[in-house]
Formats: sequence, C-alpha cells, structure tokens
Amino acid sequence: MLGGISIWQLLIVLAIVIMIFGTKKLTSLGGDLGGAIKGFKKAMNDDDDKKTDDDVANKALPAAKQQADADFSKTKDQDKA
Repeated sequence: MLGGISIWQLLIVLAIVIMIFGTKKLTSLGGDLGGAIKGFKKAMNDDDDKKTDDDVANKALPAAKQQADADFSKTKDQDKA
C-alpha cells in the first residue's frame, strides 16, 4: 500500500514502544488516560445538569415577574380608588 500504514508497520511500532517503555509503564499510562477521560465526561455531564437547572430557573423568572407586575397593578388600582 503506497503512502498508507500497513498492519505490519503498526505491529513493529508497537513492539518498539513496548521494548522502550515496558508493559507496566504502558498499563499505568492506559489507566491514567482512562481515568482522565472518565473525569472529563463526568465534568461535562455535571455542566449539562447545571445548565438544565439554570434553564428551569430562567423560565420561572418571567412568570414571577408577570405575577409581581399584576400584584403591583392591583395595588396601584386600589390606591386610586
């Protein structure tokens, strides 16, 4: 295959990496990488949950403002009478 990477080339590179770093170092590196990815996903999910909570609060604010405006109007009308 011209210009591409064959399976044999990948196996040779993998063998060289294992000889240089050793299997224990690669195992710990894989575990660390997996833990970092889990932490990243958890942080993203927590951020999404926070946005959802904020959206609910922001939707409630206009309704509360309308209620407050209505109450103010009632009070203002009662003062005129």
